[in-house]
Amino acid sequence: MKKIEIYDTTLRDGTQGEGVNLSLQDKLDITVALDELGVDFVEGGWPGSNPKDVDFFIQVKDLDLKSLKISAFGSTHRVDVEPEDDFFLAKLIEAEADLTCIFGKSWDLHVETIGATPDRNLEMIAGSVEYLAKSTQKPVFYDAEHFFDGYKSDPGYAIATVQAAVDGGAERVILCDTNGGVLPHEIAAAMKDLKKSVDGINLGIHVHNDGGLAVANTLRAIEEGAVQVQGSMNGIGERCGNVDLTTVLGNLELKLGYRCLPEGQIKGLTNVSRKVWEHLGMEGPRGQPFVGPSAFAHKGGVHVSAVQKNPETYEHINPDVIGNSRKVLISELSGGSNLRAKLANRYPELEDTGTVRAILEEIQDKEHTGYSYENADGSFDLIVRRHVGQYNPVFQPIYYRIYSPNNEDQPVAGDDSDGLIEASVKVHIGDTRSLTAAEGHGPIDALNKALQKALGDEYPVIGDLHLTDYSVKVINSSQETAAKVRVLIEHSFEGEKFSTVGVNVDIIEASWNALIEAYHYALMRHTEFFEELNSSKKK
Repeated sequence: MKKIEIYDTTLRDGTQGEGVNLSLQDKLDITVALDELGVDFVEGGWPGSNPKDVDFFIQVKDLDLKSLKISAFGSTHRVDVEPEDDFFLAKLIEAEADLTCIFGKSWDLHVETIGATPDRNLEMIAGSVEYLAKSTQKPVFYDAEHFFDGYKSDPGYAIATVQAAVDGGAERVILCDTNGGVLPHEIAAAMKDLKKSVDGINLGIHVHNDGGLAVANTLRAIEEGAVQVQGSMNGIGERCGNVDLTTVLGNLELKLGYRCLPEGQIKGLTNVSRKVWEHLGMEGPRGQPFVGPSAFAHKGGVHVSAVQKNPETYEHINPDVIGNSRKVLISELSGGSNLRAKLANRYPELEDTGTVRAILEEIQDKEHTGYSYENADGSFDLIVRRHVGQYNPVFQPIYYRIYSPNNEDQPVAGDDSDGLIEASVKVHIGDTRSLTAAEGHGPIDALNKALQKALGDEYPVIGDLHLTDYSVKVINSSQETAAKVRVLIEHSFEGEKFSTVGVNVDIIEASWNALIEAYHYALMRHTEFFEELNSSKKK
């Protein structure tokens, strides 16, 4: 089984993407996650370009990494100086990384742009690689920037730049489609010609996704003999991004039979992908291949029915292999098979086709009015409970009120609320009524905190219920101010994340309904768990 090296550039090239900003701690945490996954190299940054990258190379030395090699990135020396006098080459040496990776010009257009002659550019490539190799006594990789565009312009010169890097002692030469516009057959033709001209070369591939072909181009380069892939987790990076290593790893290991990670480690791919998204403060594409939350989500009744019989009918791999999971979606398009598949373990009584039909009819009716249950698993569960006789709420809401000090004509003396919103709620708990108030950063936060106070004495476990996400969608915008809104609220509770949905022309009312359902769902699930636990202990 042929080994393909994985060189991750999430922390350097990935951070050049719009909206991407990683703290030093983020970079260190991601480094640890990539080490646990088993990638070969991580490009930590460009020493000397900013203080954060300098600090990274200092602090990364304190990490107890298993096998990961840290790479410091930079460029060839400037046109008007020699290697020993170049500021950035000196910073690369000072970084004391496990290896260095520098880029240089392959395209005659870029050579002219930096004010170098073709011969001077070749001297800069060879001289920089040789100087770094001798100064660090560690491997040097060379990124042939814009190699494929350079090859189109002047094949001989582009190849000469690669030869210069080899002559300087580069252990790997990585061919870059920096503009991301090359086609797979162009990758193949250039690599074939290059390998005829330069003996014994170890090639890598580094492509961008501007033409939507990054994965295809990477796989084609592997077919042509590349031994290393450079890319980023989740494909983040400049413009349209780098090649997505999650997709590349899935295809190389599971489809093409290459060894990229230590045996069995690809099971951690989904987890690492989502960790990176979390550190970015972004929600990745739900349909991201292999690792996305919807990568193995089934909605059509025909699909669900077939997958229940044989997963291979609509799944190209077993999602467990990469740490993902199958998801059955419930919507107005669902059939009885969706419902039974989703809830077979919790509600075996759903074999009753009449009950199934009634549940589906309610879902269809409510979705017609603006609800959506695809991702509102908590609200969906409550619908099912009502139909199977397991809806046992431990409290009943009576009313809520919202009060904003900002609406006052005159400020209240000594008021230090700092613009906080006040909410009061009244609920029935058993035979008693509870009236509580709380302040929050906005009406929903205030309502959530007031509910927690109202229920906390009787149900202390509710302190573990945390609001983690809140989204609003206008359903019928043509109605203007009378338009309905759909509110989706995500909570975490006892290690589980779930969402509930509310719909109303009033955003506060819609939010209140979604909040109430979240508290009902959490407390009912906890009560059932507690009862099951006590029952098992008695046995």
